[in-house]
Amino acid sequence: MSTSSWGLLALFLGLLLVAAWPLGIWLARLSSGNVPLWMQRVEAPLFRLAGTSAKESMNWSHYALAVLAFNALGVLVVYALQRLQVWLPLNPAGMVAVSPDSAFNTALSFVTNTNWQGYGGEATMSYLTQMLALAVQNFFSAATGIAVVFALFRGFAARSTGVIGNFWVDVTRITTWLLVPLSLVFAVFLVGQGVIQNFDAYKDVTTLEATSYQVPKNDPDGQALKDDKGNPVLQNLKTSTQTLAMGPVASQEAIKMIGTNGGGFFNANSAHPYENPTALSNLLQMLAIFLIPAALCFAFGREVGDQRQGWAVLAAMTVMFVIAVIAITPAEQAGNPLIGALGVDQATSSLQSGGNMEGKETRFGINASSLFAVITTAASCGAVIAMHDSFTPLGGMVPMVMMQLGEVVFGGVGSGLYGMLIFAILAVFISGLMIGRTPEYLGKKIEAHEMKLTSIAILATPILVLTGTAIAVLAGAGRAGIANPGAHGLSEILYAFSSAANNNGSAFAGLSANTPFYNTLLGLAVWLGRFGVIVPVLAIAGALAAKKRLPVTAGTMPTHGPLFVTLLIGTVLMVGLLNYVPALALGPVVEHLMLWPGH
Repeated sequence: MSTSSWGLLALFLGLLLVAAWPLGIWLARLSSGNVPLWMQRVEAPLFRLAGTSAKESMNWSHYALAVLAFNALGVLVVYALQRLQVWLPLNPAGMVAVSPDSAFNTALSFVTNTNWQGYGGEATMSYLTQMLALAVQNFFSAATGIAVVFALFRGFAARSTGVIGNFWVDVTRITTWLLVPLSLVFAVFLVGQGVIQNFDAYKDVTTLEATSYQVPKNDPDGQALKDDKGNPVLQNLKTSTQTLAMGPVASQEAIKMIGTNGGGFFNANSAHPYENPTALSNLLQMLAIFLIPAALCFAFGREVGDQRQGWAVLAAMTVMFVIAVIAITPAEQAGNPLIGALGVDQATSSLQSGGNMEGKETRFGINASSLFAVITTAASCGAVIAMHDSFTPLGGMVPMVMMQLGEVVFGGVGSGLYGMLIFAILAVFISGLMIGRTPEYLGKKIEAHEMKLTSIAILATPILVLTGTAIAVLAGAGRAGIANPGAHGLSEILYAFSSAANNNGSAFAGLSANTPFYNTLLGLAVWLGRFGVIVPVLAIAGALAAKKRLPVTAGTMPTHGPLFVTLLIGTVLMVGLLNYVPALALGPVVEHLMLWPGH
């Protein structure tokens, strides 16, 4: 890595620590219900309207049913708004109804905090759909993830109560006192940087240079003309105008990053200058993605009464994140070795020395593009400023692996930490087996029931990823979407299902996934990947809440030092990654060996 890349990484981590610490204090207060009196007075009418109160608490099954019901209703609303948008207001571009399979996929995707997009936002969704369906779910899906990790906090901190809080209270407080204020401040900042926020109709502007292009030539009946070989007859055209999409972008961009959602208003996502106009906005967008996941680690330490526990989890996340950045950046800086085989001249040598710029955001360069790729896949975000499909094989494998680890390296808001705590439970269980003691974590015994639930939570996503990839490779409709045959084509499919089942939402590109086959299969993957983990996590929280907290003794294994951090990292890598090694060997590893012959 170059000096500049090390400097960017150090700057990012330093700013993250400074911003996350005070936010962690506020998150701990939200989790414990220790909010100011004036906020309680504002909340009270909302709770009465919902038929609940801040004093009511739920057991884990009632909490899980509330989560499922709330999100199922969200799916229905988002689906309906897409199908009806042609008749609804705030549609200046005259967008037609979204197709049933695409609307199905999008509804499941945004409700689960995945934000997988098989469509171009500016060419598919009306302003009303973007705001009332997609942006609203960006808030609610993020609030759901944070609420679940709050419930797990209470499971560890409770003393034989058996209750883990009130979902309706949690989701209201998280949305009202955390996500909305942060998003409002960030949206104002983005507008100041140049992100657009309007309801204007799309604008036709004159370009500086005329653009030449070809289109098929039709006969008087509107049918495509073909030559004697059956190829379409093309005609050359020129245009000196371009249509620029408008819309309420900044308001959606803010929560897209803060809530680790990732769905772009535009098809180009954060590579679009209307979403991400400056180097400063790019840096702050990266920080926004990690802000709440990092702050939740500090909140966790406060809630369980031992700040060292939060630091230990944060340290494990940071070590794996830094390793990923160290892996991807040199791979992209090395460039493509086959360029020289084309005939080395001055231009080619200059291109090769500049590294692999294909698919990168040229305004920000390789360093920022590589860092952004790791951040967005380490977190459950999916926003992109570079096309991961154009990375080198090993460079493209890094974002894929970050998702396949279960997105526990910071991860999504809430989902990253509860995923990491599941691995922590597994780590203390393994260590207990090795030393012949009953495993315990934070004063709670880890017994057979918790381990069964932990196994379900850990294995749910690998089963979905590998099964979905196998079905897509075997099915003709799945293979038809591959743009690049061979090892890279397998990587495209593997990446898509890794992204969907782990609720990331970024795409490898190159895979034509906006088809009934992929919209349906990936839609099922995003739903089962989200709630196939949430329900076991809530069951674990309920089981822990019913247990007594044991006092620390001489035989208690410390879970806050370097030894436990190392054990936790090893557990994540061995258990989380080994499931995917054969598939990775057939995809990016084979492609790397083909690209670098003799290595």
